[in-house]
Amino acid sequence: MEEPKNQSSNHSYVGKSLEVTIKVGLVVGLLLWCFIILKPFLMLTLWGIILAVAVYPMFGWLRSKLGNRGKLASILVTLFLLLLIILPVILLGGSLAEAVGSVKESFVSGKSLVPPPPQTVKEWQVIGPQVFNLWQRASENLTEVAKEYQPQLMTGLTWFLSTLTNAGLGMLMFIVSILVCGVFLVFAEQGKEAARSIAVRLMGERGIETVVNAEVTVRNVARGILGVAFIQAFLAGLGFLVAGIPGAGLWSLISFVLAIVQIGVGPVVIGVLIYAFLKLSTLTAILLTVWCAPLLVIDNVLKPILLGRGAPVPMLVIFLGAIGGFISFGTIGLFVGAVVLSLGYHLLLLWLKNEQF
Repeated sequence: MEEPKNQSSNHSYVGKSLEVTIKVGLVVGLLLWCFIILKPFLMLTLWGIILAVAVYPMFGWLRSKLGNRGKLASILVTLFLLLLIILPVILLGGSLAEAVGSVKESFVSGKSLVPPPPQTVKEWQVIGPQVFNLWQRASENLTEVAKEYQPQLMTGLTWFLSTLTNAGLGMLMFIVSILVCGVFLVFAEQGKEAARSIAVRLMGERGIETVVNAEVTVRNVARGILGVAFIQAFLAGLGFLVAGIPGAGLWSLISFVLAIVQIGVGPVVIGVLIYAFLKLSTLTAILLTVWCAPLLVIDNVLKPILLGRGAPVPMLVIFLGAIGGFISFGTIGLFVGAVVLSLGYHLLLLWLKNEQF
């Protein structure tokens, strides 16, 4: 009698295992299918969530001032964010149009597109004579120099056009993400409750703490990296514009990108200052130097304050997560990397303390 019971028990175990496997497979397949369907909208949604979390304090303050009218506050915040994006684009477009018009005028009139170099270039250390000779040849016969350096120029032009295309697509996606952010702000309270419910379901009592830590980290990265980069680029661009630097909008945009990737605005500012002392009046160049000099070091003061402000983990963890995430995943990695590394650091501390989450 024992053998039939064992066989019945084995059959029951196999049947239950098979049923569980089928159910898990169906759930995994359904989730994978949902992911494939929503994948085209994933980046827009993620950017919208990040922007909504970053500007929520502003939204909350404005909503309270407007008598808890959330939709109106969301519309105003969205318009403000769009203005922050569109205004530099307009300035950049004006600068590029001016530069193209200048090139076209020089081409039609038969003038050289490259002005002759100042004699002071020869006095530059190490590279002065070589730069002067190349510059002089380009001002006399640009076509000949272009043919000589055609492979390098084609490589640079290809890279520039590719970067410009990616920047345009990225700008378009960012504008759409701002609109998505506005929608999320309207349902901010429901979204916050949903995030906390999911976190509690996954992590228990510490789920709410994890959500709060993620919110603080996203806002610190937005202020400490993007905010500081925007301040530096905006002030630098304003100085370039007032001083009459050609392509001020373009240089401001390049400064913003360099500041985000932690190279800093130094290369652009130093290059512009050299141009100012060579081409502009001495007074204008000195005033521009006085204006731009603090911009080279202001990030060293603001970043430690803003990145570590109310942070649940050390500022260094957030900074390394943001930079590592940017290198691995692009701009979105600034936030994702900082949040993930902060979460990993938090879990490491719990493990060292022998606590559960």
